[in-house]
Amino acid sequence: MDLLQELKDKAGLTNEQAQKTFEILKEFVNGKVPVFLAGTVDKWFKDIEKRAGESNKENDFLEH
Repeated sequence: MDLLQELKDKAGLTNEQAQKTFEILKEFVNGKVPVFLAGTVDKWFKDIEKRAGESNKENDFLEH
């Protein structure tokens, strides 16, 4: 299940609230990792955004 859907289902957030929460999480995580990992974190979050709404777990590294 993708992060945005989990935020909506488990926290009862609207789509807009889930999107904002996602952005806050992304900024928070980027602020906690060393600078040299920021690009990797950005890629993770871009992949999550790209997969939003997809149910293909085959290519989801978090599902393995």
